[in-house]
Amino acid sequence: MKRPAAMAIVIIMLLTLAAPALAAPVAQGVQVVITSPTMNAVVRGRVLIQGSAAHPNFWKYEVHLAPEPNPSNQWSVLGIHENAVVNGTLETWDTGSVPDGSYSLLLRVVDKTGNYQEYFVRQISVSNTAPTDTPLPTATRAPTQTPLPRATATAVVIEQPTMDIAPATPTATLARPTIAPAISVPTVDLSAWRDAFLLGAGAMGAIFVLLGLIYLIRRIL
Repeated sequence: MKRPAAMAIVIIMLLTLAAPALAAPVAQGVQVVITSPTMNAVVRGRVLIQGSAAHPNFWKYEVHLAPEPNPSNQWSVLGIHENAVVNGTLETWDTGSVPDGSYSLLLRVVDKTGNYQEYFVRQISVSNTAPTDTPLPTATRAPTQTPLPRATATAVVIEQPTMDIAPATPTATLARPTIAPAISVPTVDLSAWRDAFLLGAGAMGAIFVLLGLIYLIRRIL
């Protein structure tokens, strides 16, 4: 009678320990990224903001805008949506509604618990004002000169020595250095490492409890 009861206790404890680990969300399902426009991009008119906003426990995503610099961390809402997007259009930005200058975009994905993850794209230049053409200078007509009377003179012929003139040496043109474009550092999502660590720790704890209970049952029997 003791042996079946002990086995039932072991099974109940294993199911209790394994339930939180099985209920943990899959880290690969979280996608929070803006793929276009990118950092240092120059935009004008209506701009399609492309990217992904998805979560296993998805509630909504928000797209925000702020001029640079932004020391007070104040943002304007471009749009709030309750449908997840993967590799598609997140929002349409009418850049004509803001002055020309440098701006930042913020994508925020909120889950049903109220927690959220964010993605930033900075140094986006809005340039809707057309450049002003520089007027060309007006050509000045040269004044008309009255020809002077020719004087009669005896022509004197002077022979000049013949000399070989060496051709001029061309000057080498130095190439302008090329400036490498700025490198965008991808954002590292630490939540995936945290979830993996918690899942592994839960599994190891369940194994240790199982071994201890088996040893205890063998001692009792």
